[in-house]
Formats: sequence, C-alpha cells, structure tokens
Amino acid sequence: MKRKIITTADGSKTIQIEEWNEQYHSIHGAVQEAYHVFIKNGLSLFQNRALSILEIGFGTGLNALITLLESEKHGLEVAYTGVEAYPVVPKELEQLGYGGALDAKDFEQHFFKMHQTSWEKSHQITAGFSLTKQQLDFKEISDVNIFDLIYFDAFGARVQPELWTEEVFSIMYRALKKDGVLVTYSAKGSVRRAMQAVGFIVERLPGPPGKREMLRALKIS
Repeated sequence: MKRKIITTADGSKTIQIEEWNEQYHSIHGAVQEAYHVFIKNGLSLFQNRALSILEIGFGTGLNALITLLESEKHGLEVAYTGVEAYPVVPKELEQLGYGGALDAKDFEQHFFKMHQTSWEKSHQITAGFSLTKQQLDFKEISDVNIFDLIYFDAFGARVQPELWTEEVFSIMYRALKKDGVLVTYSAKGSVRRAMQAVGFIVERLPGPPGKREMLRALKIS
C-alpha cells in the first residue's frame, strides 16, 4: 500500500496509508498523542523501578523513543518489546525528524539504532533501555505473565477490526503480569466490551487532542 509522510497539527510528522486514509499517529498531533496516551496514562504509573513494556504496533518507533527519553529523565530501567508485522523503511525514518520534534537531537542516534538493530534479539540502546523487536502477527504473541505495561497502538478498528477483538485482547491479558496495565488511544464501545469480556477492568479517560476519550485496562488477577 502507498504510504506518505504528513505533518500533524503539533508540527510532528507521521506516516499516512493513503488507501485507508489512516495514519500511524493522530493528525491532531503525533507527539501530543503519544505523550498523553502512553506516557501520562501509562508509563507514569510506574516510577522508580524496572519494568517491561510491550508495544503493539512498533511502527515509526516514536513511542519507543519517547519512552527512552522518559526513562533517562526519571531513572527507569525499561525492557521494551516492539511487535511489528510491516517495518518502516529507512527512507521514511529519515523524513520523520523526531529528534527535532522532541527537542532531543542528542538522542537521534538512538532512534536510528532502534531501527537498525536486528529482529528477535534484545539490544541495549542505552544503559537503562533495552529493545527487542519482533516481526510477527499480533495473534502469534505467546508471552505469558511477562509485561507490566502494554502500549496498544494498532491501526484503528475502522480499517483493521480483527486487531480489536476478544481473541487479541485475550492474548494481551495473558501477556501481562498481575496488576499490569494496557493503554490505547481507542475509546470504541466494542473495544471496551472486548477487553471486559476477557477479564480486564476498563476505565475511560480524557483523550488526547482531537479525541474525547481513551481507554486504560487493568489486569487484577
């Protein structure tokens, strides 16, 4: 499918899939959305400790880069796993300019290192941040009680409804540790009900710019 780089409302860039009219991040602000959904309402719950994170939809690596920056700022030790079936190509990465958008030019080398490292193997990106990239379908994830936090950042249910089902959220539930958390930009009723059906306790939270609500799910057993 044809993809192009577009600029979102906060000045940061993302990739658009033209046939779907779907973007990797919100057109209302890629960086703003990432911070609001995954950092403010996810990572910020885990302070002064080591934690493991699973990202569903590694995509451009924006969420991983922001998490790395936050781990440096707050002294977190993060083991990050990013799952992506269709990796972004180097030409696209060069056009995204996330180092500048995040005022983090010194960390741009780490962003490119994330994408250059081999798949299916853990790599130490900084002293406190390791990355494992897995190229597979989300339904092939077999981890059990491994992760503290899941960033669920798959393409929207409008274009890929099969990624927002009880089957997939059951896989997410198994992958989380007890008291683990899943956060996503989506607030669809069908998504919330699918999460609840597999055992999650789900809460609606104020959404990022351009969205009224988002969802956060907790595994309590």
